[in-house]
Amino acid sequence: MLFSSPLFLFFVLPPALLLYFLAPKVLKNAVLLVASVLFYAWGEPAAVLVVLASAVLDYLLGPKVVKPGPEGGRWLALGVSANLLLLFVYKYADFFIGTVEPVLGPLPHLNLALPLGVSFIVFEKITYLVDLRRGESRTARTFRDYLLFVFFFPKVLAGPIIKYHEIDDALRNRQADWDDRTWGFLRFLWGLARKVLIADVCAQVVDRAFDPAGATPGFTGAWIGVIAFTAQIYFDFAGYSDMALGLARMFGFKLRENFAHPYGAVSFTEFWKRWHISLTTWIRSYLYIPLGGNRHGQARTYLNLWLCFLLSGLWHGAAWTFVLWGAWHGAFMVLDRQSWWKWTEKLPSPLRAAGVLVLVAIGWTIFRAHDLPQLGAMLAAMASPGLDGRFVALRSHELAAIVIGLGGALIAATPLVRRVVEVGASRPAVRAGAAVFIVALGGLAIAKALTTTFNPFLYFRF
Repeated sequence: MLFSSPLFLFFVLPPALLLYFLAPKVLKNAVLLVASVLFYAWGEPAAVLVVLASAVLDYLLGPKVVKPGPEGGRWLALGVSANLLLLFVYKYADFFIGTVEPVLGPLPHLNLALPLGVSFIVFEKITYLVDLRRGESRTARTFRDYLLFVFFFPKVLAGPIIKYHEIDDALRNRQADWDDRTWGFLRFLWGLARKVLIADVCAQVVDRAFDPAGATPGFTGAWIGVIAFTAQIYFDFAGYSDMALGLARMFGFKLRENFAHPYGAVSFTEFWKRWHISLTTWIRSYLYIPLGGNRHGQARTYLNLWLCFLLSGLWHGAAWTFVLWGAWHGAFMVLDRQSWWKWTEKLPSPLRAAGVLVLVAIGWTIFRAHDLPQLGAMLAAMASPGLDGRFVALRSHELAAIVIGLGGALIAATPLVRRVVEVGASRPAVRAGAAVFIVALGGLAIAKALTTTFNPFLYFRF
């Protein structure tokens, strides 16, 4: 169920908020859990039982994982393995089978429907067990609280990835005052506007450019498609994160920020500190550091970095294009630690940011391509100025969405604008004006959502 759909906006969210606010304090978690499970079941009825069974195992293993010595470690290994097995069976089994078929011959495929948000759910469930073992978290107070952590509907489909101890106190005792509700409402509308008015419009261009049934675009058409996707994926995912944070705040939960103006980054290292922040911190804490981090020499550090991003690419999807996308970013993360970073440091910041954005956009080509043949054709077209090919037409409102989207993202990343925003936030008149502007944009987005077709969030399939 889309946050931007009329069904959610008019028939799901209002009664959920009303029932939650009317419920006595001791029942608020129960009301929110029922709403979250029903929300998830709307899109994946069968998957609810799978996730529920997996959550039962986590909850039972929690007290065993904290046992000292090897025994607790074995229980942890069991819990982590069970979660990874769940992810493998649903997301990667058929990809693995298809990979070995050329050697072993035709094999039966599972053809299982991918549960919504399974990658995010599994990562969060692993953090619960690992943090228990590390002593960074308490066991869930009740099974109900743990299920709410797993199914909490604002973040269940596409994050941000949260750790149990980050919301443990809120699960036990929280309050949402009118400031929280107002902030949450405005943040939700801001995300809705970014999704519907920018991302969904850019998606129309992207779908035409990357249409597998059409001929390969020429040089201009290929770059139009890639630039449009660079805008689409940012405003789609950042818009979802805004909506998730806003919804959570209305219920009294303060989730971590997931984006911080990534298209203004002057290096790949900085880009990944600003893009999908919850995933980056997860990889660092639960993969990079356990692999050895930077503690075993330069060569091992580079290998760990590259391997982490290779696996990050695979986490995004069971396809070789995602693996290559991870390898692309991993390679530049390694270069950031070598002479590449020292050389580019001498350039002006705007030029460095432009260079990183172009390379990120090329990476988005790898990410968006349907398969390797289309990827090769698109990259060849992008590298061939003057190449004739299918032209990707731009309607006026599509061009406006791309220009306003990317232009706004770049301007908002500048230190001057960030300073102006900080100063303005301290002035009531400016805050009131910004609120009116956001409400107007949100109203326009809702009106547009009522007249458009289904446009799922890109990260729903991950």
